[in-house]
Amino acid sequence: MSFSCKNYDYNNDKCLMLKQDCIPGRPGCVLEGRVTLSEALTDRIKGLEQQKISCKTDKK
Repeated sequence: MSFSCKNYDYNNDKCLMLKQDCIPGRPGCVLEGRVTLSEALTDRIKGLEQQKISCKTDKK
């Protein structure tokens, strides 16, 4: 990563605050709304949201 964040676990490439993979700018991230995201990050965040929705519908 080319940024510094107090919530970033460098050993595991995880967000300590969200306890998930570190994706800068994702919902809940301290960078959310403060930075402009690349298309790759935006697509990755959208993919995670779709995964979350599909997991919820699979559990019903």
